[in-house]
Amino acid sequence: MYLAIITLPLLGSIVSGFFGRKVGVSGAQLITCTSVIVTTLLAIVAFFEVGLNNIPVSINLFRWIDSESLNVLWGFHFDSLTVSMLIPVLIVSSLVHIYSIGYMSHDPHNQRFFSYLSLFTFMMIILVTANNFLLMFVGWEGVGICSYLLVSFWFTRIAANQSSMSAFLTNRVGDCFLTIGMFAILWSFGNIDYSTVFSLAPFVNENIVTIIGICLLIGAMAKSSQVGLHVWLPMAMEGPTPVSALIHAATMVTAGVYLLMRTSPLIEYSSTVLILCLWLGAITTVFSSLIGLFQQDIKKVIAYSTMSQLGMMVIAVGLSSYNIALFHLVNHAFYKGLLFLGAGAVIHAVADNQDFRKYGGLRPFLPLTYSVMLIASLSLVAFPFMTGFYSKDLILESAYGQFYFSGTVVYCIATIGAIFTTLYSVKVLYLTFLTNPNGPVVNYKHAHEGDIFMSLPLIILAIFSIFFGYITKDIFIGLGSGFFADNSLFIHPTHEIMLDTEFAVPTFFKLLPLFFTVSMSVLAIVLSEFLPKILLSFKFSRLGYIIFGFFNQRFLIELFYNKYITGLVLKLGGQTTKVLDKGSIELLGPFGLEKGLITLSRNIANLDTGVITSYALYILIGFIFYILIPYLSLADNSLLLLLLLALFSVINIYSNRKSKDITILEANIFSYYFSLTLKILNHNKLTRIGFILFTVSLSKIIFNIGSESFFNYNNLIAALLTPLSLKYAFYFACLGLILKIILNNFSITKNEKRAFFFVIFISLLKVFASGGFSSGFDHFLFTLNLPLNIGWLANPFIVYFSWIGLSIYIHDVVLYFRQNNALFMDAGIGNSSAGNGASSPSNQVPGSPSPNQVIGSPSNQDTRRPSLPSGYIFCIYDVSVNQKMDELLFRLSSYNRYNDLRFKKSNFFTHIVGRDLTPFSDREKTYIVRCGNNTLGEGRVYIEDGPNGRGLMYWNRRKNVALEVTKNDIDEVYYWIDFARRQR
Repeated sequence: MYLAIITLPLLGSIVSGFFGRKVGVSGAQLITCTSVIVTTLLAIVAFFEVGLNNIPVSINLFRWIDSESLNVLWGFHFDSLTVSMLIPVLIVSSLVHIYSIGYMSHDPHNQRFFSYLSLFTFMMIILVTANNFLLMFVGWEGVGICSYLLVSFWFTRIAANQSSMSAFLTNRVGDCFLTIGMFAILWSFGNIDYSTVFSLAPFVNENIVTIIGICLLIGAMAKSSQVGLHVWLPMAMEGPTPVSALIHAATMVTAGVYLLMRTSPLIEYSSTVLILCLWLGAITTVFSSLIGLFQQDIKKVIAYSTMSQLGMMVIAVGLSSYNIALFHLVNHAFYKGLLFLGAGAVIHAVADNQDFRKYGGLRPFLPLTYSVMLIASLSLVAFPFMTGFYSKDLILESAYGQFYFSGTVVYCIATIGAIFTTLYSVKVLYLTFLTNPNGPVVNYKHAHEGDIFMSLPLIILAIFSIFFGYITKDIFIGLGSGFFADNSLFIHPTHEIMLDTEFAVPTFFKLLPLFFTVSMSVLAIVLSEFLPKILLSFKFSRLGYIIFGFFNQRFLIELFYNKYITGLVLKLGGQTTKVLDKGSIELLGPFGLEKGLITLSRNIANLDTGVITSYALYILIGFIFYILIPYLSLADNSLLLLLLLALFSVINIYSNRKSKDITILEANIFSYYFSLTLKILNHNKLTRIGFILFTVSLSKIIFNIGSESFFNYNNLIAALLTPLSLKYAFYFACLGLILKIILNNFSITKNEKRAFFFVIFISLLKVFASGGFSSGFDHFLFTLNLPLNIGWLANPFIVYFSWIGLSIYIHDVVLYFRQNNALFMDAGIGNSSAGNGASSPSNQVPGSPSPNQVIGSPSNQDTRRPSLPSGYIFCIYDVSVNQKMDELLFRLSSYNRYNDLRFKKSNFFTHIVGRDLTPFSDREKTYIVRCGNNTLGEGRVYIEDGPNGRGLMYWNRRKNVALEVTKNDIDEVYYWIDFARRQR
């Protein structure tokens, strides 16, 4: 039975959608209506079995996601909340299906329409019956897709397409936050199953619960059209009227409120989320009521009344009165569905005109429609003994019964919203049925009641709008009813206010909303019927014009969105598409890979020149590589230099230059690449940037082989200077700076910072100077380059920039010599001795550098402390254990269980606060200490009373180096430090 409740609407949708041409219009209507009606009957049986008898039912069909860290079942859970939601969803849906047979009788796309309606119902059933957040999200997105399809059903209307797109995109904002909330739940609880999450909620930090609750609340805001994300709701009225009844009465708009009620065991532990719900609902109630009072479209007025009633439900959620919120949701579905279907009957009778100012006097022509809309309106304004009376006024009483300042204020705001609700309800009824005729003659000439398919649902919903609230009051909100004994709705004991609502609220405040309802109804009728001049004089006054225009334009929120938010987002998206998506694809495609391959193939074809000297060049280059490659490795400092010298020698021969000497410009290039080579061989991550730059230059030379430009000396120089050329200078400088910061743990020295910013500054000057500066500026730069004796070069700016790069890297090379006392240290370059006291391979810790690779450390007789880059990671490895170490992270102000570690600005370790140094008390224990990529060697780490106080000491017996980490040297600069701990 329970699987039939889920699957029957889907089967009806499939038959009507895919086999509509086979079964015909009548067959599609019969199959979909029958499937939904049978589902409704089964849901009523489930309500009796699960709800009234308190027998929850769970069904697990199959495993959906089965991984080590996440297990998700395709399962459904039927409890009292689920079956209570199924009652309005399926009853209203089945009546809308029947109503649509008559309303859509002349539409040529009946099969598609009924398929969408059944699919909408199926997705809503998935949403309310899911037993985990992921399956609920499937139904959540499904109703969003179906609403888009139904609102744009008449897709030939531009307004319908715009409205469906607005609904779709606005709901995507809420869906984004809902997705974030689901990821937060998975991260916090390790699962997304309802039972797991709700059972662990009391043990989770309140801040985490608050973040999750806010994300879920924003998702509910979009789906339930709360203020801020409400703009899609009135625009969705462009769809057929049965769609409006289905979306705004029982299905989509109630999904957000259902989500808040379903997660009550979670949000009950966050007072912040409850307060936000309380005030959000109050603002939405009065906001939508004010806008609805100044609308002229009959369906939009009812839509804003839906928004107002949803605000009342959110108020109840904020008061932790989830049972009252559910009771009002069920009641609202019936009388709001009746209002929409009654409005549809009016629109159908007057040739699809929705402006109720052009109605008037329709009561004699549409007596049944007038009667049912009167019943629905009375229930909406909470007239005594109607369905809405039992739940709406109870929410107001609960707000006052909270006995907090916020509850009293919300009670006043919601009462004002109820007053405006009364006014626009009377306005719609009076201008549609009771006033003098204001429309064209054709409206009355052909006005008629609908057929049996349209009238029967109205009568059934009218009965529900009168009696349902009275019959089910004790079930949903009765004290001690036990309907929610299965804990589907959870109210924290400190938030329980039902007794205060029933017995502590003064009678005056209980009757105050009713008094305003009756008095405002009488006042509106008196002003409209007997004192119309007062209303007209106010309407045509300057103040009335301003007030009417402001509220009729819905507080100008749509204008604000379009002007300041939508335009900015579209512009940003357009630029992103142009630069990243479209730009990257074109760069890799027609302007990148394709063009490069064409150029490469053309240049390779040009190698066959037929000139003997060209062939001699190829032979010479191949011979040089054949000699050098077997005997020289990339680790040799002279390899790149020899390659460049050989290449320039060949170039000198083919350039027919008179002088065979290397020019100053060539020396610049050699020095530039030589310094990069030194850095590359020093295993510094930053210097790989230099290797990238060299690769770019070399690739440009290779692509020019065989072409005429290859034999042009100036073009070859420009190719070698590609990283410094006009086109690439700024980009490579920025890339170098970014890579430097990232690869070195976001630390950078002052000299490097100055150098890189200077390069960026000069690069910007180059870019700007190339944009059409006067020749005087070029002459000025040329004057600066006179000592270079290279006036033959076409662009002196390139040479000027090469000197800047040369000065920067010469500075780095000098620092390198000064710090290392030698050009090549024991870093795997040349001969390296393994007998310097290094540990055996068996004692080597996996992942750590070998102890003999000591870069930047003093010699054996040098007692100076090694110069260590600031901000690097200081790791201690236990060499007695040959296995991978865990890393214990210490950081400031994050977790109280971790103690603070501080690192000084200078190049020495300085301070540990509160660290338990007991593991290092063994003086015989041997460790390997590493700082960044530099290994200080093998030594002992222990605690000792040093000259600066008690602290952590490091002793390297071979290097005779001692580093101390004591308490006294405190600095304000903080870094991350990882200590590797031993694991036996």
